[in-house]
Amino acid sequence: MVTVDEFIISSANHAPGYKIVEMKGFTYGLTVRSRGVGGNISAGLKSIVGGEIGAYLKMMEDSRNQAVDRLIEHCKSMGANAVISFRFDSNEIGQSMQEILAYGTAVVVKKEE
Repeated sequence: MVTVDEFIISSANHAPGYKIVEMKGFTYGLTVRSRGVGGNISAGLKSIVGGEIGAYLKMMEDSRNQAVDRLIEHCKSMGANAVISFRFDSNEIGQSMQEILAYGTAVVVKKEE
């Protein structure tokens, strides 16, 4: 479980130390990103010799962060203060685009006493 700006995110079906008082429903945050032609060429060359591709790593980290930010915005618009059963999904779109989806169940929680 993590807290982002006082918003609780749990990959479990509950939030440890909190009681779920209301289920709001399915929530998500989505982003689609693409590297430019130059990035694709340098990544292609790097794939020949092997190793980590820093430009793609940075792009994917930024994409995940943006998807989580959008998920939190969606949850808050539903009146939730937490998300449970949090997951990421990633799909390739075409040959140069990547979709990142953050999703879960929006809930309202109260700290257990």
